[in-house]
Parts: sequence; C-alpha cells; structure tokens
Amino acid sequence: MPVSTAKETEGSVMAALRSPKRLRIEILAGLVVALALIPEAISFSIIAGVDPSVGLFASFTMAVTISIVGGRRAMISAATGAIALVIAPVAKQYGLDYLIATVILAGVLQIVLSVIGVARLMRFIPRSVMVGFVNALAILIFMAQIPHLLGVPWLVYPMVALGIGLMVFLPKLSNVVPAPLVAIVLLTAATLVLSLNLPDVGDEGELPSSLPAWMIPDVPYTLETLSIIAPYALAMALVGLLESLMTAKLVDDITDTHSDKTREGWGQGVANVVTGFFGG
Repeated sequence: MPVSTAKETEGSVMAALRSPKRLRIEILAGLVVALALIPEAISFSIIAGVDPSVGLFASFTMAVTISIVGGRRAMISAATGAIALVIAPVAKQYGLDYLIATVILAGVLQIVLSVIGVARLMRFIPRSVMVGFVNALAILIFMAQIPHLLGVPWLVYPMVALGIGLMVFLPKLSNVVPAPLVAIVLLTAATLVLSLNLPDVGDEGELPSSLPAWMIPDVPYTLETLSIIAPYALAMALVGLLESLMTAKLVDDITDTHSDKTREGWGQGVANVVTGFFGG
C-alpha cells in the first residue's frame, strides 16, 4: 500500500471507529472544543456587533464543512476574534445581510487564492513570526474575556482561579481526560449542586433553539454593493488564510508531520461560503 494511502486510512473516520483508544481521544477532543467554542463564539459575536446565534451558527457550519472538504488534523476552523475585528465595521454600518454577503465573497476569494498557490508562500514565513501570531491570538482571546470578569459576583474569581489551577496542574497527574474538560464538568456540576449565583452563557444573549437554515443575503446585486463589501472580504480572506495556514504550519512543526496547506486554504473558503448561506 502506498504511504499516502496508509496515512489517509490512519486518519479516516473508519480508522477511528475501529480503534477504541482513538475513538476515545477523538470524542474527548471534540467535547473540549465544542464546550470551549460556545462562550468564545458568543464573545466574538459581540465583538463583531451581531447576535450570538450568528457566531454559534458560524462555528457549527464551518467546523462540519471543513472537516469534510479540507482542513488539517488536530485543527478546527470556527468563529475567531481576528475575523470579528475585520468585519465588525460592515455589521455596524450596513447590517447583517451585508456582513453575510462579505463572508460569502471572502470564501470565494480564499478558494481562488488557494488554487493559484498562495498557500505555498507559507514556507517563506519565519517560525518566530508564526509563534508571535499565535501568541497574539491568545492575547486577543484573553482580552475578549476581561469584560466578563468585571462587575460580576465575587464567586466568579475563585471559580476562575480553580479552573485555571485544574488546567495547569491536572496534566501533571494524568492525561487520560483533557484538563479543560474536567474543569468545565467539575465547575459546572459544583455550580448546579450548590446553586451558586454565577453568570452563565445565556446571559450574553438569546441562544438559538434550532439548527441554522438556508438563507440568501438580501442585498442589491450591484457594483455599489461589491465596492462596499470587496475590501472587507479581501481583508477577511487574507487574515483567515494567514491565521489558519500559520497555525497549520506550527502544528506541523510541533507534531513533526506534514499537511496540505492548499487544501486547508480552499477548504476554509468552501466552509465560509457554506457558512454565509446558513447565516453565519
């Protein structure tokens, strides 16, 4: 069997289903990401100036789509702070429909840029730039949480400290279950059992009660509309590609494996197009 085929088989869904150990890892990783994405997507929706359901729909449709059409193993695409900052002016000045149109156009641009080989230019970016970029994203995510730590009941602070402590020290004892998942489950259970008065995700806005539905943005199909959304779409496409491709390269280095950057790029483009047509 060719090496490439063997690797594809090893990373396939069927391979995970046939291996209890692998399936456990995949399920636990999926749970951690899913639980972490909910408050993160809501926070980034607030940054972008849209309803929390928009960020949640985006995270859902992007994750499902890119897992099928492309994307590197050990990575996931969803709503991000960098993109929220780029497209926030569109939502503020022109409304949700223009934002959705911008997302769709950005997805098309990502597909075009990936097909013409932009992803191959990643080899010229130094590792120090990649590490700095990822650290900057971590800082952005941290800063997005600061408002949620101000003007809250005092019980929030010991719970935050306990959660951080679990994530820092639990891996030193065992890696059987991801530390973030343990922290989420234990702190949530403690809050419910003890009936603690703590703010929750629902306080940030009304959560959707149904799956995203197909929609077409209600915008005029004119050159004027294109002139409005094109600059933001290009910025979104470039920032999204840079963010994903640099992260993929960093994961390559950490895991000592190779990933197809072109597939990652056009896969993200397809995911953005699908996401736009589902209101994300």
